[in-house]
Amino acid sequence: MDSNKDEAERCMERAERYLREKKYEEAEKFLRKAQKLYPTKKAEDILVKTAILLKQNQKSESEPTVRKRQTAPKEASYVHTSSDYTKEQLEYIKRIEKCKDYYEILGVSKDATDSDIKKSYKKLALQLHPDKNKAPGAAEAFKAIGNAVAILTDVEKRKQYDMYGSEEDRLQNAHGRQNHSHYNYTRGFETDITAEELFNLFFAGEFPQQEFYTRRPGGRWVRPQDVQAQYAHSQQANGYTTFLQMLPVLLLILLTMMSSFFISDPVYSLHPNTKYSVQRVTQGLKVPYYVQEAFHSEYQGSLRRLEVSVEEEYLNNLRHACYKEKTYKESMMWKARNFADQESFAKAKRIEMPSCRKVEEIQGA
Repeated sequence: MDSNKDEAERCMERAERYLREKKYEEAEKFLRKAQKLYPTKKAEDILVKTAILLKQNQKSESEPTVRKRQTAPKEASYVHTSSDYTKEQLEYIKRIEKCKDYYEILGVSKDATDSDIKKSYKKLALQLHPDKNKAPGAAEAFKAIGNAVAILTDVEKRKQYDMYGSEEDRLQNAHGRQNHSHYNYTRGFETDITAEELFNLFFAGEFPQQEFYTRRPGGRWVRPQDVQAQYAHSQQANGYTTFLQMLPVLLLILLTMMSSFFISDPVYSLHPNTKYSVQRVTQGLKVPYYVQEAFHSEYQGSLRRLEVSVEEEYLNNLRHACYKEKTYKESMMWKARNFADQESFAKAKRIEMPSCRKVEEIQGA
């Protein structure tokens, strides 16, 4: 239900944008879709108003051609009514709104290198930055190219995108719906920093005479060098945190090394090696274990108690291996189910769990 609500909100955003552009048919289409996904009073009210506007617009279009020429032409958001932007800047935005994937947004092929992708991004960013391009939709288009470069310059994210498409595509496929005809460039930015910060990182070294600022939560504006300093501080803090997380492991290794100087060798081993080369079998569960050559002459303890310890360790190892097998199988089934891949799901269900089977056999005996 939450996924339907999120998609309904995206439909509402697009509908409101189309209303501002006086594209009433498109607005009505997305409002109806939003109502179908997640009905709200707001969407219902806007839908009623849109229906009235659409009817009035259709009536005006049905009037004689002579009268239509006397009225002002009805363009959408692309009427060049301001001298703040050029026709070329507007064309960049219109092209991106028609794109269907990240590669098309940046104008590169699917085998493009990182250098090609960054070069294309830098060219587009100079045309679409909201401080330089005042055309309608510039901010959304600027966010779209930021999304594209963030994904396509990350090895793992690009691999996932090439295999499965965007998160929105996967969500639509899981619900059995077709993809939108246009790329949804109004989605949230898909990296750890904002589109403005990404722009600053790309261009900070190339514009020494300019100060680019980005707005942080709470209304505070900061410079790119401040962002970089925060990033470096974050990396340093992460390194310190990693060290603290590893400290118990390092102490355990140190204690293990020190204990080797004070603790004698164990009596047995579950695995053969040069030191434990003589095989024995427990009387109860018939578990094989290995002892040293001098075991018969040096061991003075209870043989029965020793074999109980062997069997307990053997069972614990089996249970641990069984847990890992179950976890792996369940994760593969969940992954296949999440991507609606029936073939992979069936294959995951057939994964063998030999340790679990052995535990069941012992418990049954």
